[in-house]
Formats: sequence, C-alpha cells, structure tokens
Amino acid sequence: MPREEPQTDTVDILGLDPPLEMASADLDASDVEAVLSVLRSGRLALGPMAERFEAAMAEYVGVRHAVAVSSGTAALHILVRALGLGPGDEVLVPSFTFVASVTPLLFEGVKPVFLDIEDRTFNLDPEELERKRTARTRAVMVVDAFGHPAAWDEISAFGHAHGLRLIDDCCEALGAEHRGVRLGSLGDAGAFAFYPNKQMTTGEGGMVVTDDDELAALARSLRNQGRGAMGLWLTHERLGFNYRLDEMSAALGTSQLARLETFLERRAHVAELYRRRLDGVSFVRPPVVGHEVRMSWFVYVVLLEEGLEREPIMESMAAQGVPTRAYFSPIHLQPFIRKDLGTAPGDLPVTEAVARRTIALPFHNRLGADQVDRVVSALERAVEGVRRG
Repeated sequence: MPREEPQTDTVDILGLDPPLEMASADLDASDVEAVLSVLRSGRLALGPMAERFEAAMAEYVGVRHAVAVSSGTAALHILVRALGLGPGDEVLVPSFTFVASVTPLLFEGVKPVFLDIEDRTFNLDPEELERKRTARTRAVMVVDAFGHPAAWDEISAFGHAHGLRLIDDCCEALGAEHRGVRLGSLGDAGAFAFYPNKQMTTGEGGMVVTDDDELAALARSLRNQGRGAMGLWLTHERLGFNYRLDEMSAALGTSQLARLETFLERRAHVAELYRRRLDGVSFVRPPVVGHEVRMSWFVYVVLLEEGLEREPIMESMAAQGVPTRAYFSPIHLQPFIRKDLGTAPGDLPVTEAVARRTIALPFHNRLGADQVDRVVSALERAVEGVRRG
C-alpha cells in the first residue's frame, strides 16, 4: 500500500508545464457534505456512519460481513490474529509487494516464506506454492498486485488440498474480479485499504471482508480494544487494538463508494490512453491483463527492457516535471528482513529481475490524453538520453 506525496498545483514561474501529480483523490461536493454532516451531528466516533459504510461495502463485494478499520495494515493484522496464526507458523507470501503484506505476520511472530512471481502480471507464481510449503505452513497471504487478480483457481485448489487459510491482501484491488467474482469474496477473508492514492479514499482507513460469521465477530472485537459485542465499555474479553474507523472517514468512504464504478471506468480509460500512447514504444512493456479478470487499476507500472538503468531514467523524468516511482522494492531484500530472516539477493530471481526494471507512471482519474503524452514523451527523452550516455 504505497504512500504518495500530497497534491500540488504549483506552476513553474519560468513558464514551463506545472509538475504532474503522481496520484490524486477524486473528491467532489458530495464528499465534503458527507463529512460536514457528521461534524454537524457531533457524533464523531462509534456512530451510524461506520455501520452504513460497512453494509454498503459488504453488499458491493458480495460478502456477509465488512468490518471498518483504521488502515489496510490494521485489516491484515486483525486477520492474522483472528485466524490464530502465531509463533512456529509459516505463511507463504510474495516478496513483490508493499511491506504491509508482511509486517502483520511479523507482529504476531509468524515467519513469512517468500514466493517468487510470474513476470506477466507480477502476481505470485502458483508453482512456487508447493515448492515452498512445509509442515509448518498454515496460510497463504495472496496479493493482487497493482489491482490485477492473482491466479485464484490454482491458489484456491492448493489451499483446499492442504487445509490452508487464504488471506486476500486486495488492498490495491477494490472492484477487481476473477472470473466474474469480486475480490474480497475469495479465500477466508480479504483486506482493503483507502489511502488517497487508492481507487477510492477515506483519507486513512481499511476494511476486513468475509463470509465467516465467527471471524467477523472476532475482527469487530479486536479492532475495539478486545471488547465483546454486548459487553460493558470497560470489560475486555481479549487483547485487542484501537483500530476503529472514525465517523468522518466512514462518511467519506460511503460517499466515495457510491461513485466507485465511475472511478474504475475513469481509471480504465486512463490506462487505455497509456496503452495507445505506448503502442510501438519498443523499450517498455505496458501492463498485461489476463482475459479472465477485471483489472481494477491502482497504479500504471511499465517494465523496461533489459539493460536499461532505471534510476537515471527516473531522474531525467523528474527533471522534466514528471514524477515516477520504483514499484516495488522486494520485501525479502529490505534491510530489517535480511537481518532478521537471513534472506539475500538471488533468493527470488524473477522478483529481483522485475523489481530492477519496473516504473510506476503518474496515474489518477483526471489524467487526460495531453498529460499522458507528456509523461510518455518524457520517458522517451529520458531513455534516449540514457542510451546516448
């Protein structure tokens, strides 16, 4: 769940094009009014808006339960705890992801076992599942990278065959579908995130979604300091967290969710603008989308051809007023992971090869054809400059 800089509207005083935004939330007057209505009510926490947001999200995803929490990381942490995962357990998880796919495991003393990816969609390679499974494997943390659904047919079959729990980290993939089924309804439970660079936003916030009644009840308790559903305020049935979502954020989320399909259509349109503009550009590969999925575009990540150095290209684009990001830096190569788990370069060859060559381009609902052309033109100039040396 990568973070982005705040929006900027600064215009260069020399008359150059203004800097482009890497990401930007799509907010309108209805969102403002939704938040103001909560402020006017005086009920800022533990009120009806969170329940309304949960009901709307459960209906959208197609599950019985949705539990609003303070972030996508909180949602994943609650799921790891609620599923009873702990010391001595192993969970299979791709390394090509944001760190929050892994830290909830570490919070609970679970050992992450890193999987390599396939180089088309950048999702976990299903053939890795059996290779990395051990007697201690208890679950798979599935990540739907950049909004593209993972190989759920193979993953579900693997999980069923070995009695493993399946957690869907669909924080980047709200609205995505696998064979017509919305993500969040596959596996035992899913987690969404609503940071401002996501498909919709609550500012900060997340959601646990599941069809499991017991899991949902436990998630509600864990987010609320371990209180029971009908217990007294100062009675705590278990160790829990303060992972609640406030009423203002829930109101914004409810308003945004009502327009989510419009947002997804706009993002798909921007992705198509990029695809057309990149057609015939030989040194990059645009994102690959499988025929069996509906992509929910989170970011737009291209793959450079082998031999191109990414960093000078990104520096050149920045000098032209075009921001980029190096998504993702593999988790198994993060300094604290290498120190604590003994991982090393060479462990995951496909992940490492891909991660050296991926660049996220500016991407949000309001990008037009002229801005997309500006981004790709900057990329072409940057690559030409690198090749000239």
